[in-house]
Amino acid sequence: MTWFSFSLPDFAYSFLSILLEGVPFILVGTLLSGLIDQFLPSRTMTAFVPKNPILAVLAGGALGIVFPMCECGIVPVIRRLMDKGLPVSTAVAYMLAAPIVNPITALSTYAAFRGQGAAEFTVLRLGLGFFIAVLAGCAVLNLPASAVLKKILPGSSHEHSPGNSLLNRLQAALEAGVRDFLDVMVFFILGVAVASLFGTAVNQEILLPLALDDRLAVPAMMSLAAILALCSSSDAFVAATFVAFPAVAKLAFLVFGPMMDLKLIFLYSAVFQKRFVAGLALGLFVVTGLVCLRLAVVLP
Repeated sequence: MTWFSFSLPDFAYSFLSILLEGVPFILVGTLLSGLIDQFLPSRTMTAFVPKNPILAVLAGGALGIVFPMCECGIVPVIRRLMDKGLPVSTAVAYMLAAPIVNPITALSTYAAFRGQGAAEFTVLRLGLGFFIAVLAGCAVLNLPASAVLKKILPGSSHEHSPGNSLLNRLQAALEAGVRDFLDVMVFFILGVAVASLFGTAVNQEILLPLALDDRLAVPAMMSLAAILALCSSSDAFVAATFVAFPAVAKLAFLVFGPMMDLKLIFLYSAVFQKRFVAGLALGLFVVTGLVCLRLAVVLP
């Protein structure tokens, strides 16, 4: 059996599929980031966040219910929110939870797993996504900002002058959004290219023997989620087709993938220190895997 076989047509199809799936969400996210830049005063963001740091992280983890965002578009939004005064720990919790803890993902997961314990599986996915995102946010509480964020955030915002007209502010918001879009797209394209190469050139049949043991199936499915780099609004339909794998492995696939995949590693690098991104990836992989293995008694 050949483990690696490159096909340019397959690569091109996968690359364009992921690219076209993600670009609209990035566009929406960057346009929203421009509006935040011009129309959200820093004092409003400061007043919104609970004073207690733990409560602030919990609020960040639940924010996706009110402001659902795909993982592709979340990075420019949280960058602007941090620039407006959102604590880094709260931003990290929102960044990780929003693609999972939102109504769209809940509905798609329920629809994909009909006949496979859909309600139980959906609740577990959203609950575990919230728990791990909050756990990551709490871990960031003890880290200095210099160890997490890049020294200079590209496209940092400036408070608008009260005398600016609405038209001028909308124009400034559009310009800020365009800068964010171009900045993020560089990282996104690199991530999509890497994900497409692994997804099409590596023979996925090598994973099938791993399905027989939970301890192998869970990390195998998380690795596959990182390679495929699917959107959180549609990944459940792919996970549901892996009928040979145990439910805990599919749960790990659906929790880890929206938080950390190959394209997200590059996107996160636009805002966060590379060392932090690497540590976050490793931590999410270990924690998600261990928690899912403990849930094996609930999801046989």
